[in-house]
Amino acid sequence: MSDRRSDNTPEASEAPPALSELLQIRRDKLLSLKERGENPFLITRFDRTVTAAEVSARFEELEGSAQALAGRLMSKRGMGKALFMDIADHSGRIQIYARVDELGEEKLEAVKKWDIGDIIGVGGEVFRTKRGEISIRANAMSLLSKSLLPLPEKWHGLKDTELRYRQRYVDLIVNPEVKEAFVKRSLIIREMRAFLDAERFLEVETPVLHTVAGGAAARPFVTHHNTLNMDMYLRIALELHLKRLIVGGFDRVYEIGRVFRNEGISTRHNPEFTLLELYEAYTDCEGMMDLAERLLRTVAEKVLGTGKITFEGVDIDLGLPFARLSMSDAVKLYSGVDFSQVQSLEEARSLAREHHIAYEERHGRGDILNLFFERYAEQKIIQPTFITGHPVEISPLAKKDPQNPGHTERFELFILGREYANAFSELNDPLDQRERFIHQMELKAAGDEEAADMDEDFLTALEYGMPPTGGMGIGVDRTVMLLTGCSSIRDVLLFPTMRPSGD
Repeated sequence: MSDRRSDNTPEASEAPPALSELLQIRRDKLLSLKERGENPFLITRFDRTVTAAEVSARFEELEGSAQALAGRLMSKRGMGKALFMDIADHSGRIQIYARVDELGEEKLEAVKKWDIGDIIGVGGEVFRTKRGEISIRANAMSLLSKSLLPLPEKWHGLKDTELRYRQRYVDLIVNPEVKEAFVKRSLIIREMRAFLDAERFLEVETPVLHTVAGGAAARPFVTHHNTLNMDMYLRIALELHLKRLIVGGFDRVYEIGRVFRNEGISTRHNPEFTLLELYEAYTDCEGMMDLAERLLRTVAEKVLGTGKITFEGVDIDLGLPFARLSMSDAVKLYSGVDFSQVQSLEEARSLAREHHIAYEERHGRGDILNLFFERYAEQKIIQPTFITGHPVEISPLAKKDPQNPGHTERFELFILGREYANAFSELNDPLDQRERFIHQMELKAAGDEEAADMDEDFLTALEYGMPPTGGMGIGVDRTVMLLTGCSSIRDVLLFPTMRPSGD
């Protein structure tokens, strides 16, 4: 009998009954087990000695030894006096060979009634079949959990994209390759921490519930605290609390945490996402550039073994020095418009109209420069490039450039037309910061829902004195997408935000 032929059990070869009938059959099997005193849900423990992957990796060492492993029953083949089965654990799959002379007739008959999807435990000898398949020759088998819902049909799997994201648990069972991105995600975050820890940064935790929505231009989620009878906001950034810690004397701090922005959902955006923010006293935007470049290069080399990656058919080399280009120069390069010659707001508006770029009455010259950048330049930046010289209007928390006061000491790192990092020489002048907050409040009053609120406590902190500081935020999810080759953010989030089923 072949150990790798197509299913030939009645379950596989006969026309399947209606789904409701299948569900009832599984429930009837469970009831029968309970009536015999064999309720699998009463089992609390199964001691494993190896995983499926370990058996394959250490076969020469383990051959002939008795081992115990557990996993989900994924297939079964054969009838009569022997069965071949595949079980899957977190590490991969392995074949199980069950014979009547090892298990006994009664046990083998019980095993034949187990369903695809059941969780089972197996004890037996490691061996290789005549066809060369590394397997376990079972001498003991236990049903550890009963699957009451059938897995998606074997050959077609779970292909509905929306359903895959809604039922990630099923997706992980039937499409095991999706696990790879999440394993790499964990490794990427671990290496980010290792890099920053080696650079003597201290990892901290700051509040998720804020009394003031600030630290970024974004619409917040609003909630209500019953005891205090006040509205609060899910944080849109980590920035303002981390900078309070710089004031308090921590020279290097970072946090990796969830932030929440009440905005659209797309292949690049999820309302809750993971952000790395870090702050270092006595350095500036230039110091953050060096840190960003070394961090991304190191993480790629540690996780992938190379700084060379391919994303959507484009080769990117994180091992090469990252380019640097001012926002004005990028706009000039890709649109032909030289904003260094634009002196007035009316000139900027005239250029916007000429180029069919919509602007709002509240937009200043710097806002319009940014609109030109988004229209003409952003998508053209493929290789890692630091875009610098952001206008003051769009950078309320960054220091002004002493050589060009209308602009700030800030950069955004773009790769393949997407932003991966945002950094400033942090504004530490409390008087200037108050003026910027006032301007933000005026924008909010004019209808800008992403404008920041006045944060009096943060201003108080600045008045005690914050040293010159460099700060940076890195989008963890986008970084994971880049390093795993995933085009959608939903493919690197285990449980992306979804509309409830049926709505």
